[in-house]
Amino acid sequence: MRLYVGNLSYNTEEPQLQELFAGVGTVNSVQLVRDRETGRSKGFAFVEMADDEQGRAACSTLDQRDFDGRRLTVNEARPQEKRSGGFGGGGGGNSGGFGRQKREARW
Repeated sequence: MRLYVGNLSYNTEEPQLQELFAGVGTVNSVQLVRDRETGRSKGFAFVEMADDEQGRAACSTLDQRDFDGRRLTVNEARPQEKRSGGFGGGGGGNSGGFGRQKREARW
């Protein structure tokens, strides 16, 4: 079962989460989500537990628990919603120009 773990301290690292969730059951993986440019934690992670029973146990045991100075949110991860490509989707005929008129080159 894949779990969402939110409200993490920006100082929390994968080994700490691995140890915390291992106290409830078998942890298959821990993925701390980081900013692509800075590498800094975004304050949430995904933890994959060995099975649904252990995942539910982790949710009931660890949700709202204080950890590393923060109160955790732990629940079953929802499937990722599909996102449209581009810069925020939609838009008029001036996509990419951020509302400015196109200038024609004059030679």
